[in-house]
Amino acid sequence: MSEHKRTTDDYINRELSWLEFNHRVLGEARDPAVPLLERVKFLAITSSNLDEFMMVRVGGLQLLVSQGVTSRDSSGLSPAQQLDAIGRRVRQMVEDQYGCYEHELTPLLASAGIRHISFDEMNAEQQEHAQRVFEEEVFPQLTPRAVEPTAVFPLLMNLALRLAVRLKPDARRGGDASRFAFVALGKRLNRFITLPASAGRYEYLLLEDLVAYFIDRLFPGEEVLECATFRITLNADLSVREDLAADLLEQMQEVLEARKRSDCVRLEIDACASEELSAFLCESLSLKASDMFRIAGPLDFADFMALAGLSGFDALKNELWPAQPCPLLEPGRSLFESIGERDILLYHPYDSFEPVQRLVEEAADDPDVLAIKQILYRTSRDSPIVAALMRAAQQGKYVTAVVELKARFDEARNMEWARALEQEGVQVIYGVRGLKTHAKCCLVVRRESQGLRRYLHFGTGNYNEVTARVYSDASYLSADADLGADASQFFNAITGYSEPQTFRKLDMAPIGLRDKIVELIRGETERKKEGQPALIMAKVNSLVDARIIESLYEASQAGVDIRLNVRGICCLKPGVAGLSENIRVVSIIDRFLEHARILYFRHGGEEKLLISSADWMPRNLNRRVELLTPVEDSECKQKLIDILHICFADNVKAHELGPDGRYRHLKPEGRPAVRCQLRFHEMALDANRRVTQRRRTVFQPHRPVS
Repeated sequence: MSEHKRTTDDYINRELSWLEFNHRVLGEARDPAVPLLERVKFLAITSSNLDEFMMVRVGGLQLLVSQGVTSRDSSGLSPAQQLDAIGRRVRQMVEDQYGCYEHELTPLLASAGIRHISFDEMNAEQQEHAQRVFEEEVFPQLTPRAVEPTAVFPLLMNLALRLAVRLKPDARRGGDASRFAFVALGKRLNRFITLPASAGRYEYLLLEDLVAYFIDRLFPGEEVLECATFRITLNADLSVREDLAADLLEQMQEVLEARKRSDCVRLEIDACASEELSAFLCESLSLKASDMFRIAGPLDFADFMALAGLSGFDALKNELWPAQPCPLLEPGRSLFESIGERDILLYHPYDSFEPVQRLVEEAADDPDVLAIKQILYRTSRDSPIVAALMRAAQQGKYVTAVVELKARFDEARNMEWARALEQEGVQVIYGVRGLKTHAKCCLVVRRESQGLRRYLHFGTGNYNEVTARVYSDASYLSADADLGADASQFFNAITGYSEPQTFRKLDMAPIGLRDKIVELIRGETERKKEGQPALIMAKVNSLVDARIIESLYEASQAGVDIRLNVRGICCLKPGVAGLSENIRVVSIIDRFLEHARILYFRHGGEEKLLISSADWMPRNLNRRVELLTPVEDSECKQKLIDILHICFADNVKAHELGPDGRYRHLKPEGRPAVRCQLRFHEMALDANRRVTQRRRTVFQPHRPVS
């Protein structure tokens, strides 16, 4: 092993790594093997992802630059240098997005009978329909707003589509400068105007094109010189000053209001807009030319998610992979009986999320259940789990819900849930001061003949039955006494003033979770130095933490075999001679969002398996309440090991990270094709077939009725 002196070249910049992840997502939109409407969906996802990146990451960097911060990250870039590099990469990404839309997706969609047409391309029936929609549905909801030169510039909503209108100077008042106005296209208006078309076809006009065609109707007596679609992105990197917050709920409302007035970080505008109109907007929004993106196509591809869901075009979508019921749970049997007998490991969405939801629902209705304690980070709009918690409180059970108000972009929904839960008698805790409570844990306390028993759920994903259908996550259901004692202590620590005590099995951030991971990595390092076999496998969403990366580099230099499945950001460089030649990093992008955090350490042959709510990032390990949970049941451990091995065998949807920081899309190249998500689906089907067959062969005699 050659000596390697650590430099900034050994690390990849976090922001640029994220942009490469989004580029891999865009790769799915450009992949001919992906069904056409699924390609549209991936294009929409890249747009939504980029919006959040601009709001949070770019917004945060711009604040640092404005404050004069020049400190460098692990890759050696200052905030200003990062913004320059991001700007170049984002412009290339936007160019690739619109190239994909115009040159690849649009012609294919038209061939399949889905056509975006302009007003001039419509036949007489379609034009008449479009005019009727404008007159009856759209026009009554529109309110043009003049922008007075001497008045305060109006408050514009984040990410909302608008038309910027330039009007002829008013000679009657002696003016010689153009006048400007805005027309907001409300979110309640359908962006896709469905037009009459022959059977098997879907033809549509975009809302902004419809309004632009009839723009003169909104300005009677005026001459409209031009009309261009635009939208702005505001900085959303605003946080609560909890040290000054007597009422966290009230201050979260203030943060949401502040976001509406925050600085603009990006202007997207129709490429046809004049220099005069563009300059007016940039000046009014205090933007530099580098913050403006001229778009040759429809703005906000995120809205095209609706197009991806068109009915009647099932042949252009993925084959359905319905979630499978857990084969270990017998129909009609209490979940408490099943979990009481053995631990259960579920891998969603291949295994149904229903047992997790049922745990809370059964607990709510079971007269022997005394208490339920649960963390709610992101839930669905009509969450059955939240409804069950309310029902449990109404029935007199002791219910505690830790509702994280600071879950970014879900703050408003969580505030609504918090109020509703409190009104039903649930004890609601708004997380922990100074931290986000991101752990996934549910504790049910039940009175049984032998005494009180605790039933538990630990997960890598949220208590959200909607996202559980599209996110891959692990759930661990157990009645282990030590885990139960730890869970009780964990809830007491985050809901009261008690200092966290030493856990029997769990590890918790921000106190000791990073230390535990580093300890396990170093354990493999020491064993390898002693001549023992050593192996680390990990599946996480992001790898940024410098201390963990350093520990992995040291393990690689000792010869430890390290396999990392990192979906998104990865600041570690694998395959560098003398540093990381024993580290392999792959990223999998497929129909489901890879979200599970699964860790494996050979540990001298004892094989330690753990699941976690935390990614390997400073924010998770320093500023969030997270859990690391050991999985000790032998069958559950084997299921996790199989999942990891199959992920590393993927040669259809996997990309491998090279020492140059670039990803290479893996191909079968003469070997059997392994697509891990398809394999997981088939495994879930096979498991249920075997159980169903076994149940059919059990003879149940009819007994005489007395």
